[in-house]
Amino acid sequence: MSDSETIAAGYAFTGPALDLGALLWDGACLPDAQIRIPLPMLNRHGLVAGATGTGKTKTLQLIAEQLSAQGVPVFLADVKGDVSGISAPGVTNDKVAGRAAEVKQQWTATGFPAEFYALGGIGHGIPVRATITGFGPVLLSKVLQLNQTQEQSLGLIFHYADTKGLELIDLKDLRAVVTFLTSDEGKPELKNIGGLSTATAGVILRSLTAFEAQGMADFFGEPDFDTSELLRTAPDGRGTVSVLELPAVQDRPQLFSTFLMWMLADLFHDLPEVGDAEKPKLVFFFDEAHLLFNDASKAFLDSITQTVRLIRSKGVGVFFVTQTPKDVPGDVLAQLGNRVQHALRAFTPDDQKALKATVKTFPNSSYDLEEILTGLGTGEAVVTVLSENGAPTPVAVTRLRAPESLMGPIDAATLDAAVKSSLLYGRYAQAVDRESAYEKLTTAERQPAPETPKAAKQSPKSAKEDESMVQQVVGSGMFKSLARSVGTQIGREITRSLFGTARRKR
Repeated sequence: MSDSETIAAGYAFTGPALDLGALLWDGACLPDAQIRIPLPMLNRHGLVAGATGTGKTKTLQLIAEQLSAQGVPVFLADVKGDVSGISAPGVTNDKVAGRAAEVKQQWTATGFPAEFYALGGIGHGIPVRATITGFGPVLLSKVLQLNQTQEQSLGLIFHYADTKGLELIDLKDLRAVVTFLTSDEGKPELKNIGGLSTATAGVILRSLTAFEAQGMADFFGEPDFDTSELLRTAPDGRGTVSVLELPAVQDRPQLFSTFLMWMLADLFHDLPEVGDAEKPKLVFFFDEAHLLFNDASKAFLDSITQTVRLIRSKGVGVFFVTQTPKDVPGDVLAQLGNRVQHALRAFTPDDQKALKATVKTFPNSSYDLEEILTGLGTGEAVVTVLSENGAPTPVAVTRLRAPESLMGPIDAATLDAAVKSSLLYGRYAQAVDRESAYEKLTTAERQPAPETPKAAKQSPKSAKEDESMVQQVVGSGMFKSLARSVGTQIGREITRSLFGTARRKR
């Protein structure tokens, strides 16, 4: 058996699979040697990498289409604004027809069921918001660019708000709690938390104020987006493709990358264990993945690694999309069983170093991968996936199929019409600002402190020492109205996950 036949045999799966394209060998395309990914292995995660302009977005589109056709919901982050075309049939031309003939593809123009979302409603899409409580201190620290000490201190502030029933819905709620803790009346409470200095709380407060001044307030609030919406299928049984439109927030990369991690973390602690299923419940494409890992704390990276490792058993596959494998930490990269590597450039010493590092991440092969990876054309990639028994397949240089949906964005009017006709639009379009920590603290601040009986004034110091922290808080003027509105929430701490995100009952 020749080398090319050995490679082709490694992709001859018997069960359902996604078709990526045809094998390239010695410069020739072999249409009968189809390169595929077994459908059950899509929850073993993956990496789509390559230099700008090499075809990564079209690869995402190709995989997303076939997943949808197999009844698997898909989430796509559309950073550049050119994935919305997945909802419309593609347009044939000589280039598309030629590619289809080369790889033995029966190309049919097809649109796929899609929902369009936008962070905070900025841009075209159904607004996606998260409450500050739901987002949690770890992810928020990443967005605020806090150091490790400040991150831990923010966690203590969340702990304080949770136990006192101070709902943190939006940024002004968190700012109100931190402002109270740094005020003369709140400083005694700061001491009771332990490990949180006035100076650190002040740094956090300034970071929040600057963050809000940059127009970030729209992303936090209610209605809180329910990530189970991403698991829906269309009436015809195809999986819904959820497209998060991000062009309007391209200048806030750390924010949107962290929001994507929040979505994944929320899914992680809400979904039940399913083990190895016949097909994934959802495949989540994490574009511009390097932004998530830049300047991340060790605790944050550990949480990502654990989430990626464990979410597989809940039926969710995660594909990281970036330029080179070195953009992804080794512990995370080790979890990614499916690889589609587009061309890399080697113009500088750093590029050459990245190229050598990329080659080392692939299994041994008959190809000279250093030469291959710098010579691949647009729409060609080096592929290795997990076979049906979980073993890596042989490395295969592949000419990829053409997507059957529109390879480009749909026009703005069509996109707006699709958004407003969605059943989810009425559920999430209008922001809600209910009573929460800000209103409670502001109302309590305006109320006069209750008069203390003369008998109690005789030894205020000893009386104060005897009171517990909760008694002090409830008895203060600041919190008198809080006792009426919070009720049973006082003293009930919110259960939090790996990322400090709040667990919700659905």
